Amino acid sequence: MTYPLLPVVPSLTPVNERFTGLRHLGRVLSRDWLAAFGLVLVVLVLVLAVFGKWIAPHPEEGAGLANIPNRNLAPGAAHWFGTDELGRDVLSRVIIGAGPALSVALFVVVAAATIGIVLGAIAGYRGGWFDTVIMRITEFFQSFPPLLLAMITVALLGAGPVNVGIALAIAWWPWYARIVRAEAASLRDRSFVEAARAMGVPTWRILYRHILRNSTTPILVQATVDIGTVVLWVGSLAFIGLGAQPPSPDWGLMVQEGRGVILNRWWISTFPGLAIFVTVLGFNLIGDALRDILDPRQTKR
Repeated sequence: MTYPLLPVVPSLTPVNERFTGLRHLGRVLSRDWLAAFGLVLVVLVLVLAVFGKWIAPHPEEGAGLANIPNRNLAPGAAHWFGTDELGRDVLSRVIIGAGPALSVALFVVVAAATIGIVLGAIAGYRGGWFDTVIMRITEFFQSFPPLLLAMITVALLGAGPVNVGIALAIAWWPWYARIVRAEAASLRDRSFVEAARAMGVPTWRILYRHILRNSTTPILVQATVDIGTVVLWVGSLAFIGLGAQPPSPDWGLMVQEGRGVILNRWWISTFPGLAIFVTVLGFNLIGDALRDILDPRQTKR
């Protein structure tokens, strides 16, 4: 006895799932104007960081070339943000400074997250002496104020943006290690992880497919917020002379250069300070929005 073949109807589930995240993002942005505002700020900073050399009205001055005849000009039609004590266009320096600020911040977050994720996942999954050792090391690093630890490291390595990035990564990785370790410890005894072990799945594959994938949300939210915070700390180290050195277009260095004349020539420090503020605000708002999107427990229905 034969049965007629039924037509195969292609499933639309994968297509629908492909756009689920975008639709949810649109709903969040439509409900939360702060999230939309943060997205606009982040996109603006990213555009300046990538295309700053072409957007800046005076790219040579933005890179540090002095223009003495134009010293200390107030904001006006020719120089929207005014000029500094060397005649350099402040707007150009703020625009070009977005690139180094975000480059260092991304390096710090990626390096710290990589170290912390690897150590935290192994510690939480294996437990035992390895977990104890890693957690004691993280507690040792976290016992120091992070900015103080970064200052000590930069003082030992020498001033400069590269050493600042290394110092901040050293101070930052314990937070990622503790986040991933907590997730791994809660997942290692779940039934799907035990089933994978019983089937002989290699440890590295279990860590990747079951531990790290289930830790993506807190890591992504933390990394997004940390980018803005690192930008603030990079500027702080440059402000006290441990970061970028003149004539680099660093926001913190520009604030420091105008500190002594803030009452008479306020624009020299104010606009780079606002650039730091806008960047930190944008990434913090995006971090909150990502938490609402990715964490079902935080989603508003």
